Order: sequence, then C-alpha cells, then structure tokens
Amino acid sequence: MPVAAHKLLRELIALPSVNPAFLPGRDDLTGERRVADFLAFTADRAGLELKWQEVFPGRSNLLIHLTPAGGKVRRRILLAPHMDTVGVDGEARFQSVVKAGRLHGRGACDTKGSIATYLAALLELAASGPRPRETEIILTALVDEENNQSGSRALVAGTLLSPLTNQSKRRPGDKSIPATLAIVGEPTLCKVITAHKGDLWLRLTTHGKSAHGSKPHLGKNAVHAMARVVEELETRYAATLKCHTHPLLGHATVNVGFIAGGRQPNIVPDRCEILIDRRTLPGETDAGVFTELRALLRRLGVDAEVTDTKNAPCPAMETDPELPLVRQLTRCSGQRHALGVDYFSDAAVLASGGIPSVLLGPGDIAQAHTADEWVELAQLERLTRLLVKFLRDQP
Repeated sequence: MPVAAHKLLRELIALPSVNPAFLPGRDDLTGERRVADFLAFTADRAGLELKWQEVFPGRSNLLIHLTPAGGKVRRRILLAPHMDTVGVDGEARFQSVVKAGRLHGRGACDTKGSIATYLAALLELAASGPRPRETEIILTALVDEENNQSGSRALVAGTLLSPLTNQSKRRPGDKSIPATLAIVGEPTLCKVITAHKGDLWLRLTTHGKSAHGSKPHLGKNAVHAMARVVEELETRYAATLKCHTHPLLGHATVNVGFIAGGRQPNIVPDRCEILIDRRTLPGETDAGVFTELRALLRRLGVDAEVTDTKNAPCPAMETDPELPLVRQLTRCSGQRHALGVDYFSDAAVLASGGIPSVLLGPGDIAQAHTADEWVELAQLERLTRLLVKFLRDQP
C-alpha cells in the first residue's frame, strides 16, 4: 500500500536539510543528501527509475521517473519541489508534532509538504490503478532553492534532461520530447499559481571623506548622503512603483533592508552601504531597474555605486492560464480564476528554460520560514487526491 503523505512528511521533517548558506560548518544539519537518500530508497522500493544530477559536491538533484504504461513517451510533466529549508532556532524543530489537525516542524510547508504529497501521488500511481500511457511523470527534487536556486538552474542548463529543457535551443529536426508542464512545490493553499514577482537584490554604496568628529566640515559624510537616498527610495520612488500594476501581482515594491556605515561617533564616515530588495513585475528587466536607480541618484546629486548581489537573474514568472494542462489542473483544484503571489521561486528559472510552470503545494506562505512552521493535515490529503486525479487523466 502506498504511504500516506502525512507519514512521509514526518519522516522528511526528521531529516535536517538546512541550506548550508545559513548554517556554515554544521554538516549534521545542512545539505539535502539525507532527504534525497530517503526519497531514493522509497522510490526504488516502488520500482521507480532514479537519476541523479550533481549540482555541488554532496548535493544533487534527484529525478524519480514514472514511465508511461505504453512505454513510449510523448510528453512529460515535472513535479518540482525543493529539498532545502531555511535555518532553525533549535534542533527540536526537526521533531514533527501533530496537534489540532496541523503537522508542525521545519519544512512542513516550505516545501517538504509538497515533496510528501508529490511522492505519495506518484507511489499511488505506481502501485495501483491506471497510469498514463504516453505521459512520463518526473518528481524532480531540487537543491538550493532557498539561496541561489542552483538546483533548478543546473536542471535547465544541464544535459541530464536536455530533451526537457531549453526548448528555444532545440535544433531543427530534433524529435526529443520537451516537458509540457512543471508543477513547482511551494505553499499555495493547494491553489494553482500562474504568476509571481521577480526579485533583485542590490547594494548601494556611498563614499565620503573621513575627518575628526570635532571638525566635520573637513570631511564628507557618506552616511548623510545615504540617508537622502534611503528617504527617496522609501517615499517617492516607492510611490512611483504603485503607478504600474499587474492584474495578478499588484505593483512592484522596494525595501531597504540593511544599512551600515561609519566606525565610531567621533569620525566622519567615509563609507556607507545599503541592501535593497526590489520585487519586479513581468515585463520589467534588471537593466531597467538599474537605469531607474541611477537616474534617482543623479537627481539627488549623490555619487553611489550600484551592484547586483545575486549570482543569477531572478525574473518575474507568468504562465498563460489558458494553456490546456494549466486549465485542466486549475479545474482539478476547484478554482475559477488565475492567481499570483509576491515571492520568488524555482518556477521562474524553469519557465526561463522553456518549461511552462505553475506553483502548487499545501500550506500557507505565512507559515514559511517562521519559528513554528506547520501545515494542515487536510491539505496534504486534498493535494494528494488532486494530483492523483490530474495525473491519471493524462494520456
């Protein structure tokens, strides 16, 4: 008998998989290998085919294949949750607790709940009843979503699934079968999400001239210059972003989340920096945001460096809700309208690689990354049933 999603989730929570970027030096709590090995063992016992794609030493994407009953693949659907989690404030978070119809523990909704429901659905399809005759289903468990999305970037850039990715680079006459849809695991309250915002992280640095605090007129205060920049960003610039909206995502936003400058009270600071989170809409580009900010600095008369602190682009994602598979999945979920979310995910990376992508998972983003993360047991069951129905209906 296939294992219920809530039982799989309790096993997954007990396997720490904090992203190494958040707990350096704690090999006992970090990395996705423990989760990947558990998934591989469980899937192998069910007779499913496994493939590995190394992203970093000791950190690999795991691909679990459910082959079609007819043997010939005519299309593919990816189920793509991520295995890593954010950090914890105590190791008790890896001990799952069930109370009041909720399962608590690190990763419960972001996104081990998605992993559990996706795997439970796949195991049920493999164990009994009809399975698709021409559609291959691949549970693609990804690494490093919480930091740089290196797992999804490796998937679309690599050769392991080259027939599935980067459809724009397919050669004339290439008869390989691309992925028709990627269902990306994120906490969406079991709703299908077809759009989300992009994310740009920037560092702005102002430079001045140091001087003794008793003679500040001999220096140039970099903190004062930055204060003017912060005021402009959080007021007039933020207001201009509200003038252009997206029907599912609202308006773009800016947030100054960090500031540092100076050394001590009696020295005029010669350097100050801020870190900015700029959420973008479909159609906006990183280059366009840089142009806006440089124009803002010129208006203020402030000389500042602007640099991108991310290693790769994180664009907004928008998938046509009228695509046949997306429409079918949306009907299965019982919703009537397309929906969007503010946060960034692997879906944008996969979509940029040529795979139409949506988000779908149990849990609420409001619980993600919190000290007491939880997911409703009823949502785990509901999503498992939804996925089994949707996938069984594929040709």
